[in-house]
Amino acid sequence: MKNEKKQICPAEKAWHLDNGIRRWLQNPRKILRPFIGEGMTVLDMGCGPGFFALEMARMVGCSGRVIAVDLQQEMLEKLKNRICGTGLADRITLHQSAADEIGIIEKVDFALCFYLVHELPSPAQFFRELKNLLKPEGMVFIAEPSFHVPQKAFSDTVEKAINAGFIPAGMWKVFFSKTMILKNTNDS
Repeated sequence: MKNEKKQICPAEKAWHLDNGIRRWLQNPRKILRPFIGEGMTVLDMGCGPGFFALEMARMVGCSGRVIAVDLQQEMLEKLKNRICGTGLADRITLHQSAADEIGIIEKVDFALCFYLVHELPSPAQFFRELKNLLKPEGMVFIAEPSFHVPQKAFSDTVEKAINAGFIPAGMWKVFFSKTMILKNTNDS
């Protein structure tokens, strides 16, 4: 198998990650409402400029917290600028990850991996680390772009998550996306 270098969306193209058309097609509140509640600690992996993080912060309320993680400092800066003055800054913690490690230790109730896993150098390693971050019974929402990630690659991603100890808990309808909801087992 050829060793391919994974490409990530560059920060200078962040505008296409958060725009009115995408918000209409992939409404963050509609997508996440069943999974996020008041007081939860949630993880937004590959947060980019904050398309999901801002809505997640509203959903967890004053007693909850969002950990917004991105590999690119430029993306985190874009999110930092967006939350400044919104009243949400105290609910969102920005964290720059390494290419091969999330690098946080706080336990979370829910993790969102939206259009992310196909960009990772080692999805298997990522899922093992993520399993250790999730509270028992915690949930992971994976979405991959159907126009970019073939079904076989998505099935391989799900298999890697299962091998790390997650249990498939269903799919969720998201425009232009292949999705899987995963549940953490009680042994973490």
